[in-house]
Amino acid sequence: MNHSALHPAGLHAAQIAHLGWIFLAVSCVVYVVVIGILIVVLVQRRRHGSDPTTLSRAERRALTSVGIAVGITTVLVTCLAVSEFLTRRTLEQDTGEPLRVRIIGHQWWWEVQYQSDTAAGQVQTANELHIPVGRPVQLQMTSQDVIHSFWVPNLQGKRDLIPGHTTHIVLVADQAGRYEGQCAEFCGFQHAKMRIVVDAQRPADFDAWRQAQLQPAREPASEQEKRGKQVFDSGTCVMCHSIQGSPAGGTIGPDLTHVGSRSSIAAGALPNTPQTLALWISNPPAIKPGTTMPAAALSGEDLLSLALYLESLK
Repeated sequence: MNHSALHPAGLHAAQIAHLGWIFLAVSCVVYVVVIGILIVVLVQRRRHGSDPTTLSRAERRALTSVGIAVGITTVLVTCLAVSEFLTRRTLEQDTGEPLRVRIIGHQWWWEVQYQSDTAAGQVQTANELHIPVGRPVQLQMTSQDVIHSFWVPNLQGKRDLIPGHTTHIVLVADQAGRYEGQCAEFCGFQHAKMRIVVDAQRPADFDAWRQAQLQPAREPASEQEKRGKQVFDSGTCVMCHSIQGSPAGGTIGPDLTHVGSRSSIAAGALPNTPQTLALWISNPPAIKPGTTMPAAALSGEDLLSLALYLESLK
């Protein structure tokens, strides 16, 4: 799906696009009228030369035109301001029973927490947001470090994530699909590599995905995967990452319980394959300079085993 506000796939995005087209149309009309008046004035000045009497009448007509233009401009700006206010009010309204998701911005990745009345019903993932088609999704957003801005143009407008403060936005997808998002506020060296994907699914598919995410991590099947799990559990990975059903309980980095089910790693910097996982683990600063994830000093065999184990966590 195109990363564009010109291709709305939800109610709110459609309202924003509609308002944008109105602003563009009014601006184009005003531009054409202003340029037209300017051309007329220039032609009249050239035709009548520097005759003081003629210039005086032209100036009076110009002053009259300016007065009329100011009045029309005031009306247009007021109408546009009212339409923007009404659209904003509509965007902030919840409809139906929303799915509540907490988004936390980090340098440079997105933490995604699906809220539930019970701890057993909560789902935590990273950099991918799955939502059911047709159901409002209320995002409760904050930042862990600096100001970020959540923007999925096909579904909604921008909303800032501010440290120590919670902001809200509602997403509603009208059709299934994958919609790309991006941090829209400069947040540091790797701002451009802070992407998020919204996967809008049919309600039954979303329910199946959520049930799968509630399951503990898959146990390794092959000997190489078992070796990879040993490498993970005995190394420094557990200090920052967590895997449900294992001793790993770190909270600094993304939850890796189902990391193999994600389409990309490092907030969209690389596709999710065993090769790219190994590349990322061996030297993260080479992929995203400035990242706080350190390079792992592993042998080639251990590195491959670890990557295969993580890839198996679907």
